[in-house]
Formats: sequence, structure tokens, C-alpha cells
Amino acid sequence: MKVLVAVKRVVDYNVKIRVLPDKSGVDIAGAKMSMNPFDEIAVEEAVKLKEANLVSEVVAVSIGSAAAQEVLRGALALGADRAVLVETEADLPSLNVAKLLKAVVHKESPQLVLLGKQAIDNDAGQTGQMLAALLNWGQATNASAIKLEGAAVEVTREIDGGLETVALSLPAVITADLRLNTPRYATLPNIMKAKKKPLDVIAADSLEVDLRPRIKTISVNEPSPRKAGVLVPDVKSLVERLRNEAKVI
Repeated sequence: MKVLVAVKRVVDYNVKIRVLPDKSGVDIAGAKMSMNPFDEIAVEEAVKLKEANLVSEVVAVSIGSAAAQEVLRGALALGADRAVLVETEADLPSLNVAKLLKAVVHKESPQLVLLGKQAIDNDAGQTGQMLAALLNWGQATNASAIKLEGAAVEVTREIDGGLETVALSLPAVITADLRLNTPRYATLPNIMKAKKKPLDVIAADSLEVDLRPRIKTISVNEPSPRKAGVLVPDVKSLVERLRNEAKVI
């Protein structure tokens, strides 16, 4: 069984981002970049399935500029067998990413696709669902446990108020949540081995996918500064302010 894992290159979660002066986007010049944390969890789960002899091959795929090879090498160091980069300089919305992933799925013919439930740069949380719809495959989102058995997979997923367990027939798309696992650290020998593992580069244009933008960013703004706290003299005043001034967002 082959597993395809989608990974995205994003600004590292430790970096404090800033909006560009013209408000056209986020300033990432010189910023530290890394693999999206949720995608790293998906890679770890795929590698664990392979170590349990339930999967024969793990293929990592990323969509982006040539710099995305860095996160693919990271996935290879974590245990993926080979990698595919769909190279494009365009800033693609979730739907176009899903379309390109669909094209890669048709080329690779995996039985299972894993990816993070969302990317920390735009927090859209849409790509996995869109990919499943385009492929007409079953899907399970926000997975906190995955149990693979033959031609089926049982997924425990986090929902409001508890956990839900669903059974899917393969092929399927699963998105990973934080509690699915704890990714391992890549060892130096595995980092060195990753440099020799195959990494194929495919031009996005060669996949004959309609990538015309359907969403236009009007402006990007920083959050409003947080207002200073107010001291109240007694509980009665606190209740009064909560009733008349506090807003539930």
C-alpha cells in the first residue's frame, strides 16, 4: 500500500510575522521557514504505518517554489521514501492546491492520502476536504487516532464535545490533528540519507490544471491592539460591565 503525504512550507511558528507596508500580504523576507506542524504529524503517522508493515511506501509531496525542497528533504529525513515537488511561484488558494494534489494522486495511485488539518499560515483548513471531494473519496478530518486494517481504515476524530470514530473504505483522505502523535526528531544519519533519496520536480503547468485565481486578497491588516484591563471596585460593578460592555466573539 502506498501513502501520499502532503506537506507545506510555512513561516516557522516561532517567528513573529509582520504585515507589509502596502498591506498586500505578510512580510516573509528573511523569515525562518519550516514544515507546517500539522503536516509533520501526518508524515510521522505515515512512517509509523510503514514501520508496522501496513504500508509499503511513503511519498511526500509539496506544492511551491524550489525552496520547498527543504521541507521535502525534512520529510525524507523523518522516514518518507521519496518526494515530489510540484513547482510553482504562484500563491495558490486551497482549491488550486487540491486540484494539483489530485493530479499527483492520479500519477502516483496511492491508497491513502494524509495531510495536516490546516496550515498555520492561512488557517484555512480546506485542502483535505476539497481533495476528497475532487477525488470522490471518503474522508476523515481532525484525526486523533488511525487504525489501518486491510482495505479499510478506522479513524477517531475530534469533534465538539468529544470523540467520534468513523470507518472508511480505501482509498481515503485523512487530515491529522495535534493529538494524533508526536513527531520524531530527524537524526543526523537520516538527514544525510535524505540527501540521496529521490526527489522529483514537476512543473505545475505540465499537469494541465486550471489554476486561474478565483479569490483576490483586498488587504491584510494586523489585529487591533488589545485594550488595557480595567480595575473595578467591587463585584457589582464587574457584573454590570459584563452585562453591558462585554462582547462574546
